[in-house]
Amino acid sequence: MKLKFTILLGIILSLSTTLTSCANSSIGKAIEESIQADPQLKDNPAFTNSNNQQNSPIETPDIFAKLPEDFPSEIPIYPDAELQTVSPNPNSSEVATQTTWQTRDPINAVQNYYQNQLKSENWKILERPSKEGSGEFIAEKDDLEITISLDSNQNSSSQTEFKISYDRPTTVAVNKPKSKVSVSPIPLPPPPTTLPPATVSPPNSTLESTPNLPEEEITSESESTPVTPVEEVVPTEEKQTSKPPTQSEQAPAELRQFVTDVAQLNIFQSSDSQAQNSLLNNPNKVITRAEYAEALVKANNTFYADRPAKQIRLGVATNNPVFSDVPTSHPDFPAIQGLAKAGLIPSSLSGDSTAVKFRPDAPLTREDLILWKVPLDTRQALPKATVDAVQERWGFQDAAKIDTKALQAVLADFDNGDNANIRRVFGYTTLFQPKESVTRAEAAAALWYFGFQGDGVSASEVQSSESAES
Repeated sequence: MKLKFTILLGIILSLSTTLTSCANSSIGKAIEESIQADPQLKDNPAFTNSNNQQNSPIETPDIFAKLPEDFPSEIPIYPDAELQTVSPNPNSSEVATQTTWQTRDPINAVQNYYQNQLKSENWKILERPSKEGSGEFIAEKDDLEITISLDSNQNSSSQTEFKISYDRPTTVAVNKPKSKVSVSPIPLPPPPTTLPPATVSPPNSTLESTPNLPEEEITSESESTPVTPVEEVVPTEEKQTSKPPTQSEQAPAELRQFVTDVAQLNIFQSSDSQAQNSLLNNPNKVITRAEYAEALVKANNTFYADRPAKQIRLGVATNNPVFSDVPTSHPDFPAIQGLAKAGLIPSSLSGDSTAVKFRPDAPLTREDLILWKVPLDTRQALPKATVDAVQERWGFQDAAKIDTKALQAVLADFDNGDNANIRRVFGYTTLFQPKESVTRAEAAAALWYFGFQGDGVSASEVQSSESAES
């Protein structure tokens, strides 16, 4: 019995050893095969981009679409639209300009916006697009004609592209025919009383009607008579009966003093070397995001010229650009980069991963005007805000339309009393209209004063201080 048990135990141990060695062999082989390189990858080429350049970095282009200086301020620009190209209008034989824009909003939103804007601003609409959002708005106002082209059949569902073409007003003025001027002949001196009124004597003839007057005396007398030169007659319509209005006179009456004071500080001097005049020469024109960023930094650093701790440090050429569409070669890079590095505008540095583009040529909106400016007034963290809190304080009927980031600045601005930017720029209102574009005069009014709850300085005080020092 003991012998049988021993034999049976030996058989079991032998089988266990065999199974274990087989398993270990299979597992080892599987592990070895799993860590080996895939033989199919040996012949695969390295990753290349569309230009067959292996792993080459993508460089940011050095050319930007910039809104033309002569872009008429009467043309409404869709909020948050980004300018893509500026070119001559290929569909017009006249001197015209075509601008191409992109927005993330659907085509029907763009159509509704221009339908309402053209109507409210008294444009004469000559043609409208279809209900589906395809076609053109053709409208005219005074001597200006615009065409807004929409296309409902677009390849990308995330971007809507539309075009704005316009005939420059200066073209109409240049081609305007001048009125014909009839110049009257030189009036002749009255004839001598002894001559018949209708008689004109030929040269070297004997004057029979004056027998007692020598001929040489008559000749010398006629030669000594001075001849009055002909003066050019200027048509009445070309005479300047009055001087053109100044930059402050062009602005709304409520904003004129703000525009005058700020203009004297050269805060709105264009960064473009080709622009000789201040941006406030056209105070009612919409201001772009880049123009306001430049003016905001200049104003802050001018107001606090003697207090370096309150100044904004500008970006330098060695910085890595925060925004993909504002490289170091952009004329407004120092100001925009400086605002981003200081955390005064939304960017990836402030934790906003969606703010990869700045859109420098897009119109500045009301909510961005307040969002960027109020932190430079309070110099402290903005309070927590809700739609209900803003609606309760300001009484804005459209408080729900204000961007979440801007709500805090709008609420904090209320606590600044009569020095609140919203009160100074827009007066009393129950509608904030956060997406409405801002004019240069309105931007000047916002930058006229820096400070919070009585502790601040105005542009007029800065001007007086500079005058006293000089």
